[in-house]
Amino acid sequence: MARFVDYDDWPRYWPTYVPAATRRTRAAGQIATLRKSGRGVSPVEIKGRKIARTFWGQSWCKNLEAYSDYANRLPRGRTYVRNGSVVDLEIASRRVTSLVSGRDLYQVEVAIQPLAARKWRAIRFECAGKIESIVELLSGSLSESVMEIVTRKGEGLFPTPKEISLSCSCPDWASMCKHVAATLYGVGARLDDSPELLFTLRDVDAAEMVIAATERARSRPPSSRARILASAELSSVFGIDIDDGKPSPRTKPRKKKSKKVSPPRKARRTARS
Repeated sequence: MARFVDYDDWPRYWPTYVPAATRRTRAAGQIATLRKSGRGVSPVEIKGRKIARTFWGQSWCKNLEAYSDYANRLPRGRTYVRNGSVVDLEIASRRVTSLVSGRDLYQVEVAIQPLAARKWRAIRFECAGKIESIVELLSGSLSESVMEIVTRKGEGLFPTPKEISLSCSCPDWASMCKHVAATLYGVGARLDDSPELLFTLRDVDAAEMVIAATERARSRPPSSRARILASAELSSVFGIDIDDGKPSPRTKPRKKKSKKVSPPRKARRTARS
């Protein structure tokens, strides 16, 4: 039997709207209280309208929005994270925990399965030979082909909805409440500054990608062209000339000038007399 709801009871079912400025003030007060009590907190701070600015953060957010499972709840999460409601966010191996400010301070826990060994091997194999250093990897300055491999839906580093378990202490019946959605967006913002946390979260070692690339490079025959290019790059980086054993094509060898030897003084006097 359907439950009859009296119009006079609607305020109980539809909470009053809380302005963004009020939410920010409330969250700031909760952060101050937690720090005063001696608890270290790491709030998510969004500067500007964009939640994420870098390749890693933006790719994480796009991956979330690509799954229909999350479509209905994500917009409220974006509002919450922009308002500074995520007062604490911690990313560890296979787990994300947060405190999100709402009508109360809610505890959110997101459990993520480790990346399957098969997927990790496939990623390392495909990326081998395309990654030159761990610095390049973490800075996001990778080729488009490598980025496509790492962020590939269902096969890259980002988890699928089936690999994520969500929980929140709020009274919302939905597993993906606005506090959980804000937490997931907060992960994207945190990856802007610490992209290595994505590898930590999926329980894999990013250095293994560089090791695989190095091993593959050693198995190939050395290329003289690659060696010359490497020398040119080092010259531009360190500002010094690196001798690669070949004369410069633009520089002509200088001819040695013969010195005129003056005769001794006695010989000159004899010649005069």
